[in-house]
Amino acid sequence: MTPDTELLWTPGRRELEDSNVALFMAWLEETRGLRFADYAELWRWSSTDLPGFWSAVWEYYGLDAVTGYDEVLGDATMPGARWFTGARLNFAERCLAQATDARPALVSVTEGGEPVEMSWAELRRQVADVSAALRRMGVRPGDCVAGYLTNLPQAVVALLATAAIGAVWTACSPDFGTPSVLARLRQARPVVLVAADGYRYGGKEHDRRPTVTELLDGLPTVRHLLAVDNGYPPAADGWSVRSGVAVHAWSALPSTGRAPDFADVPFDHPLWILWSSGTTGVPKGIVQGHGGIVVELLKALGLGADLRPEDRYLFVTSTSWMVWNFLVGGLLHGTTIVLYDGSPTFPDAAGALRAAERTGATMVGVGAAYLAAVEKSGLHPAADLDLGAVRSVLQTGSAMASSTWRWVHDRLTPGVWLQSICGGTDVCSVLAGGTPLLPVRAGRIQCPALGVVLAAWDETGRHLTGEQGELVVTAPLPSMPLRFVDDPGDARYRASYFATYPGVWRHGDWVTVGADLSVVVSGRSDSTLNRMGVRMGSADIYAVVDQLPGISDSLVVGVEQADGGYFMPLFVVTDDGEETDDDLRDRITAAIKRQLSPRHVPDAVVRVPVLPRTLTGKRLEVPVKRLLQGANVADVAGPGAVTDGQMLDWFAEFGARANGSGNVKRNATDRP
Repeated sequence: MTPDTELLWTPGRRELEDSNVALFMAWLEETRGLRFADYAELWRWSSTDLPGFWSAVWEYYGLDAVTGYDEVLGDATMPGARWFTGARLNFAERCLAQATDARPALVSVTEGGEPVEMSWAELRRQVADVSAALRRMGVRPGDCVAGYLTNLPQAVVALLATAAIGAVWTACSPDFGTPSVLARLRQARPVVLVAADGYRYGGKEHDRRPTVTELLDGLPTVRHLLAVDNGYPPAADGWSVRSGVAVHAWSALPSTGRAPDFADVPFDHPLWILWSSGTTGVPKGIVQGHGGIVVELLKALGLGADLRPEDRYLFVTSTSWMVWNFLVGGLLHGTTIVLYDGSPTFPDAAGALRAAERTGATMVGVGAAYLAAVEKSGLHPAADLDLGAVRSVLQTGSAMASSTWRWVHDRLTPGVWLQSICGGTDVCSVLAGGTPLLPVRAGRIQCPALGVVLAAWDETGRHLTGEQGELVVTAPLPSMPLRFVDDPGDARYRASYFATYPGVWRHGDWVTVGADLSVVVSGRSDSTLNRMGVRMGSADIYAVVDQLPGISDSLVVGVEQADGGYFMPLFVVTDDGEETDDDLRDRITAAIKRQLSPRHVPDAVVRVPVLPRTLTGKRLEVPVKRLLQGANVADVAGPGAVTDGQMLDWFAEFGARANGSGNVKRNATDRP
C-alpha cells in the first residue's frame, strides 16, 4: 500500500530557528565551522562522521566538563563497539545535576486524583536516603536491585538510588503474572526487592502482598524487601516473608541530611536490565550502560523530540515498558516528568488524556493502540478537554492507520506536532522519529534519528530507496546492549540481531525509506505476509480492517504449511455478534479489495471473543503464527507474558485443525 502523503503539520519560525536542533546547528557552525542547510544534510553528516557527531553531542550537553575520554569510538565492531573509552559518569548524577527551584522534578497523578508535585530538592533528598539505605543493606556496584512497582514516584527514586551506587536496576510491573515476573527476575538475581503493597487500576484495588510473598519464595538471592506503602496497611506490617529476608518500610528510612553520593563508574558500567516481551521463549535480559544511555537520551529527547526544561513530559506507560526509562530520561534535560499511575481508559477511553489535562502536560507519549481506541470511542478530546498546553504527541508501539493520524490533528489537539517514533527495548531509544525541522505527513515517520545509520536492505544486503526492505542499522549506537544476561559468548545476542547480516544490526521490521528520508514501518519482518511471492506488511491489513465499524481488534498472520501451501487467516473481535458471519466476511473482503488489492484478501475471517497481546499492547503475530504451525503454547509465550493468555490454547487447537483435518474452510468464518 502506498502510504498517505497528506500534509498534516509544517514547522513554523520557532521550530526552524529556536528548536533544540536548530540551536545545535547554529552552535556547530559557530564552534566547528560546520554549516548544514537542512535536516537531511545534518543527518548525513551525523551518520557518516560518527566520532564528529557524537563528540559534538558530548560537548554541546556539557559532558566535557564532567569527564574526559580517550577515543569517541575505540572499536566500531558490532556487537562489541566501544564508546568514549576512559570516560566515567553516573546516570543518576547527570539526572540530578539539572536540579532547579524553577519547576518541580516530578508530577504524579492517579486515576481521578489531583496532581502531586515533588521538587528537585526533595527528589535529591529521597535519592540520598534510599541509596544510603541500600548501601546499609550491603548493595554494592554491580549488584541488582529489582522493582515490583507501578508508575510511582518511588520507582523513579529507587532507579536513581540504585544507579547512584553503581548497582543495576531492573523492574517488572505488578500487572505481570507471577511466573512471568520470576522468569525475568530469577535471571537478574536481585539482592533487594522494592515492592508496593498494592495498586489501583481501572477503578479496582489490587493487594499485591500475597504475590510478593510468592516472588520472595522464588527469588533465593533476595535478602531485603524495601516495602512501599501505597495506601494499604503500614508497609512493614501484613507482609509474610521467608526466613532470611529483612523487611524495611520505605516511609521509615532515616534521613542522611546530605547530598547523594554517586559512584564514579566507567562509561560502559551496567545501568539497568530491560526485558524482551517473552512471547518467543525465555525473556531476554538486555543490559545497557550508564554512558550510552546518557548520551543517547540527551540526543534523542533533546535533538529529536525537542524536549525542553520547561516542558511537562508525560508518557503513558508501565514500569516494564522501555518508554518508562525513556520518560525518566527527561530528567537529564531538567524537564518535569509526569507519572500517571492508572488505566489509560478509566473512567472512559480518554482517561490518560484527562491526566494530561490535570497535570498541564506539554509533551504526551502514548501507544498507537491507545490513540486508535480513543478515536473509535467517538470522544472529541479537543472539544471536551483543555489540552491547550500540549505542543507535541509522541506515538509508538506499532504502526498507526492514516485516519488516526488525521484524527490526532483534527480532534485530539488541532495543529499538534505528532511524532511517530520507531525504536525499542533493544536500544532504549529512537531509530526513526520526529524532528521539528521537517513536515509531518500521514502514515510516515519524519526521518531517521541523528547518528543512526538506518537503511532498508533486501535479502542480499542491497540498499533500497522507496522500496520495502529489512530495517538495518549499519553502524553502532552508544545505547546498544552491552550484553544479554546469562549469554555466554554473546550467542543469543548475536542470533537476535546479527545472524542475517553479519556485523549489521537487523531490527526485525519491514520499512520503506523514501528519498525525502521519511520512513514507513510495515510490521515485523519475521511475521511478513507473502501472497504469491509478493511481500506485504500486516500494518496494511490493519489500516483497513481496524477502521471498519463494529471491529474493535484484529490480527493477521501468514502461515507456511508443510505441504507447501500458504494460509493467511484474519482474526477479528467485533463489538457485537448480530452481524452474520457471511456478512462480516463480505464486508471485510470488499474493503480490502477496494483499498488494497484482491491479493490482500485473507483465506479465512475468524471471529474471536478477544485477542491476546503483549503486556505493552503489541499484537502477537509471531507467537500466533508459530502456534498455527504446530508449536506448543509453552514454547511461544511465557506464563503471564500476555493478556488473555487462554486464547493461546485456542489458537493451538485452531492450528491443529488447519494443519490436520482441513476443516478450516477458505474465505469462511470459524468461531472459537
